[in-house]
Amino acid sequence: MRFASLACALLAAAAAAVAAPADDLRQLEKSWAAAVVKNDSGALGGLLSDRLIYAHSSGVVETKGEYLAKLKTGAQKYDSVDHESVKVEVYGDAAVVHATVRMRGATKGQPFDNRLMMLHLWVKDAGRWRLAAHQTTRLP
Repeated sequence: MRFASLACALLAAAAAAVAAPADDLRQLEKSWAAAVVKNDSGALGGLLSDRLIYAHSSGVVETKGEYLAKLKTGAQKYDSVDHESVKVEVYGDAAVVHATVRMRGATKGQPFDNRLMMLHLWVKDAGRWRLAAHQTTRLP
Protein backbone atom coordinates (compact mmCIF):
# COMPACT_ATOMS: atom_id res chain seq x y z
CA MET A 1 0.00 0.00 0.00
CA ARG A 2 2.88 2.34 0.78
CA PHE A 3 4.33 1.82 -2.68
CA ALA A 4 1.02 2.76 -4.32
CA SER A 5 0.80 5.93 -2.24
CA LEU A 6 4.39 6.84 -3.09
CA ALA A 7 3.79 6.17 -6.79
CA CYS A 8 0.66 8.34 -6.77
CA ALA A 9 2.53 11.14 -5.01
CA LEU A 10 5.39 10.96 -7.52
CA LEU A 11 2.98 11.00 -10.47
CA ALA A 12 1.13 14.00 -9.01
CA ALA A 13 4.42 15.85 -8.49
CA ALA A 14 5.52 15.06 -12.04
CA ALA A 15 2.18 16.29 -13.44
CA ALA A 16 2.48 19.51 -11.42
CA ALA A 17 6.04 20.03 -12.64
CA VAL A 18 4.86 19.76 -16.25
CA ALA A 19 1.76 21.93 -15.67
CA ALA A 20 3.69 24.77 -13.99
CA PRO A 21 5.65 25.86 -17.09
CA ALA A 22 2.54 25.54 -19.25
CA ASP A 23 0.60 27.71 -16.81
CA ASP A 24 3.47 30.23 -16.76
CA LEU A 25 3.42 30.39 -20.55
CA ARG A 26 -0.34 30.89 -20.66
CA GLN A 27 0.14 33.84 -18.30
CA LEU A 28 2.99 35.17 -20.47
CA GLU A 29 0.67 35.03 -23.49
CA LYS A 30 -1.81 37.19 -21.58
CA SER A 31 1.00 39.57 -20.57
CA TRP A 32 2.19 39.80 -24.19
CA ALA A 33 -1.35 40.57 -25.42
CA ALA A 34 -1.90 43.21 -22.71
CA ALA A 35 1.46 44.87 -23.45
CA VAL A 36 0.73 45.05 -27.19
CA VAL A 37 -2.69 46.59 -26.62
CA LYS A 38 -1.30 49.10 -24.09
CA ASN A 39 1.64 49.79 -26.43
CA ASP A 40 3.91 49.18 -23.43
CA SER A 41 7.34 48.95 -25.04
CA GLY A 42 9.00 48.50 -21.63
CA ALA A 43 6.96 45.40 -20.84
CA LEU A 44 7.34 44.11 -24.40
CA GLY A 45 11.09 44.69 -24.32
CA GLY A 46 11.29 42.34 -21.34
CA LEU A 47 9.13 39.68 -22.98
CA LEU A 48 10.77 39.65 -26.40
CA SER A 49 14.05 37.92 -27.23
CA ASP A 50 16.74 40.16 -28.68
CA ARG A 51 16.81 37.70 -31.61
CA LEU A 52 13.03 37.86 -32.18
CA ILE A 53 11.62 36.91 -35.58
CA TYR A 54 8.18 38.53 -35.82
CA ALA A 55 6.21 37.43 -38.90
CA HIS A 56 2.86 39.13 -39.49
CA SER A 57 0.02 37.50 -41.41
CA SER A 58 0.67 40.09 -44.14
CA GLY A 59 4.05 38.50 -44.82
CA VAL A 60 6.06 41.32 -43.22
CA VAL A 61 8.91 39.96 -41.06
CA GLU A 62 10.53 42.16 -38.42
CA THR A 63 13.25 42.11 -35.80
CA LYS A 64 12.59 43.10 -32.20
CA GLY A 65 13.85 46.62 -32.89
CA GLU A 66 11.74 47.04 -36.02
CA TYR A 67 8.61 45.73 -34.32
CA LEU A 68 9.01 47.94 -31.23
CA ALA A 69 9.74 50.99 -33.42
CA LYS A 70 6.56 50.36 -35.43
CA LEU A 71 4.57 50.28 -32.19
CA LYS A 72 6.25 53.41 -30.80
CA THR A 73 5.52 55.44 -33.93
CA GLY A 74 1.91 54.26 -34.05
CA ALA A 75 2.38 52.62 -37.46
CA GLN A 76 1.13 49.44 -35.76
CA LYS A 77 -1.69 49.79 -33.22
CA TYR A 78 -3.60 47.01 -31.50
CA ASP A 79 -7.01 47.75 -29.98
CA SER A 80 -7.50 44.18 -28.78
CA VAL A 81 -5.84 40.77 -28.83
CA ASP A 82 -8.16 38.00 -27.65
CA HIS A 83 -7.05 34.39 -27.34
CA GLU A 84 -9.86 32.05 -28.37
CA SER A 85 -7.90 28.84 -27.81
CA VAL A 86 -4.41 28.08 -26.51
CA LYS A 87 -2.34 24.90 -26.62
CA VAL A 88 1.07 24.80 -24.92
CA GLU A 89 3.81 22.20 -25.47
CA VAL A 90 6.97 22.53 -23.38
CA TYR A 91 10.26 21.04 -24.58
CA GLY A 92 12.76 21.73 -21.79
CA ASP A 93 13.97 25.32 -22.27
CA ALA A 94 11.71 25.88 -25.28
CA ALA A 95 7.95 25.93 -25.67
CA VAL A 96 5.50 26.19 -28.53
CA VAL A 97 2.21 28.00 -28.03
CA HIS A 98 -0.40 27.46 -30.72
CA ALA A 99 -3.48 29.66 -30.47
CA THR A 100 -6.44 31.02 -32.32
CA VAL A 101 -6.66 34.76 -31.72
CA ARG A 102 -8.69 37.74 -32.80
CA MET A 103 -6.68 40.92 -33.31
CA ARG A 104 -8.17 44.34 -33.96
CA GLY A 105 -6.30 47.55 -34.65
CA ALA A 106 -4.68 49.48 -37.48
CA THR A 107 -1.54 49.26 -39.59
CA LYS A 108 -0.44 52.57 -41.07
CA GLY A 109 -3.93 53.91 -40.40
CA GLN A 110 -5.69 51.03 -42.15
CA PRO A 111 -8.00 49.18 -39.73
CA PHE A 112 -7.87 45.43 -39.38
CA ASP A 113 -10.07 42.88 -37.64
CA ASN A 114 -8.42 39.51 -38.11
CA ARG A 115 -9.08 36.05 -36.79
CA LEU A 116 -5.71 34.34 -36.86
CA MET A 117 -3.91 31.11 -36.17
CA MET A 118 -0.84 32.11 -34.14
CA LEU A 119 2.33 30.22 -33.34
CA HIS A 120 4.71 31.50 -30.66
CA LEU A 121 8.08 30.03 -29.80
CA TRP A 122 9.21 30.85 -26.26
CA VAL A 123 12.75 30.09 -25.09
CA LYS A 124 14.38 30.32 -21.70
CA ASP A 125 17.06 33.01 -21.76
CA ALA A 126 18.97 33.73 -18.55
CA GLY A 127 16.26 31.88 -16.61
CA ARG A 128 13.34 33.85 -18.11
CA TRP A 129 10.91 32.89 -20.84
CA ARG A 130 11.21 35.19 -23.85
CA LEU A 131 9.25 35.25 -27.08
CA ALA A 132 11.69 34.24 -29.83
CA ALA A 133 9.31 33.84 -32.78
CA HIS A 134 5.81 34.93 -33.75
CA GLN A 135 3.92 33.74 -36.84
CA THR A 136 0.30 34.36 -37.73
CA THR A 137 -1.92 33.09 -40.53
CA ARG A 138 -5.29 34.63 -41.36
CA LEU A 139 -8.30 32.41 -40.91
CA PRO A 140 -11.58 32.80 -42.83
